Amino acid sequence: MSDSPRRHNPYLPLIFSLLLVSAFIFGMRYNRLGMGMNHKTIFGNHPNQFNKINDVINYINDSYVDSVNPKMLVENTIEAMLHQLDPHSAYIPAEQVSSVHESLEGNFEGIGIEFHLQDDTIMVVTVVSGGPSDQLGIQSGDRIVKIDDKNFAGIHITNDDVLKNLRGPGGTKVKVSILRRGQNHFIDFNIKRGKIPLYSVDVAYMLDVETGYIKISTFGETTYDDYLNAFMKLKGMDMKNLVLDLRGNPGGYLNTAVKIADEFLSDHKMIVYTKGRIHRNEEYRATTRGFFEQGKLIVLIDEGSASASEIVSGALQDWDRATIVGRRSFGKGLVQEENSFPDGSAIRLTIARYYTPTGRSIQKPYDKGYEDYSHELMDRIKKGELESIDSISFPDSLKFTTPSGHTVYGGGGIMPDVFVPLDTSFNTDFYSDAMADGLVVQFAYDYLDRNRGHFNKYRGFDEFNKSFSVTDDIYKHFADYAVKSGIKKNEQAIKRSSPLIRNLIKAYIARQLYKNDGFYPVIHQMDEALKKAMELMHSEEVSEK
Repeated sequence: MSDSPRRHNPYLPLIFSLLLVSAFIFGMRYNRLGMGMNHKTIFGNHPNQFNKINDVINYINDSYVDSVNPKMLVENTIEAMLHQLDPHSAYIPAEQVSSVHESLEGNFEGIGIEFHLQDDTIMVVTVVSGGPSDQLGIQSGDRIVKIDDKNFAGIHITNDDVLKNLRGPGGTKVKVSILRRGQNHFIDFNIKRGKIPLYSVDVAYMLDVETGYIKISTFGETTYDDYLNAFMKLKGMDMKNLVLDLRGNPGGYLNTAVKIADEFLSDHKMIVYTKGRIHRNEEYRATTRGFFEQGKLIVLIDEGSASASEIVSGALQDWDRATIVGRRSFGKGLVQEENSFPDGSAIRLTIARYYTPTGRSIQKPYDKGYEDYSHELMDRIKKGELESIDSISFPDSLKFTTPSGHTVYGGGGIMPDVFVPLDTSFNTDFYSDAMADGLVVQFAYDYLDRNRGHFNKYRGFDEFNKSFSVTDDIYKHFADYAVKSGIKKNEQAIKRSSPLIRNLIKAYIARQLYKNDGFYPVIHQMDEALKKAMELMHSEEVSEK
């Protein structure tokens, strides 16, 4: 998606009519031989085809056999029409616009907690530092059982139910009643909602004495500042090499991606260019401001890395500035522009394609329609692409050459320089079912909650990481808990999945105690792509370009 400013377009009513008329033209099949059909001419003789839409809507409202919802009819028609164009043009209903924008704009309004539904109860996982809940003394492990004096425990609540009741405009108040372990009465808090920042850098820490690690989760309005803050923190710890993790990053604003790529490329190098039918072609080039134009750089990507993530990794790969490690990225090379309707809804229309410096289009094919496109990642899995590089092939027409003579590929995502297959060695039905039911997370949080006195003795994450392990006894308790919760007992599967599940239990406990600064270092202990990146860092294969 581009970060062109959102604006009201005076031609939107015309576009709106065009979309609806076109959809009806494609969708309607008027069978005059149908039994029981009366045929009469009621439509006006309009030379302008676009005027048909008013006649059709009036006719439906006046004569259709059942009552209709005009709003739903209009919105479904727009959505269907956009899907005929490409998979990434989209209609956003007014009630969804705010939530869609939150992750990219970098904040939302609420009480400032991260929660988890455990045993049909709202459990506070972490409290946003400095947020409204933190200021009132709400703690990790607290259970919210009432909201505005209404019971919110044991009534089959959903995440949406919680969000609708806890989020709201800044300055408004919400009353929550909390149960805290060790106390036998409710604690009531009247919380004044405020603006809660969303950070697009999940974590930044040192992997060893010279190598830093930064994980970016999205490319929003605040991402560049978030990245610089993380980079400067690591630079102050004498970082010389960097692993930039873009795995699972779905993208965001084009200009934000350009700013991030600019940090690694020297003056005037091409980062990306766009081509459109109506919108003028644009080139985006590096400036003189980059703070890490020299030094070993590895970028991690996978099938969840899309759009802006591919702009960054594609530019760095094309200039041989970074070594790309992981699996083939998603393959989204279309740029959207957003315009708003008077009712608050919005439309995102694809206006251009983007190309990497060598001329690669990363967009994967969508000529077989929206349904086939939406199943493409599943098709990759079925073909075994995530587990073996041998299942991936590119025609010669999609081969491009970097300035140093390195071969790169277009036509469907960024192909990494070093492929790391998905590690399935610990996967079993026992593990999959336990994760799907949320049992690993629930067990970890409950175990911490019952043993907080023990964990409070650790003086920071380093001591926790060195001293605490998920013992055989703890793991047995988890296996018993999973079986009692309905997971089929399979001793061989329980044993095979043991290393992975133990790691996850420890990681989720660390997350409650130390947030992402604890969660990721634990998870990374079993991260094969990151292990490969560190192996490359200490070899001659990655140079200080």
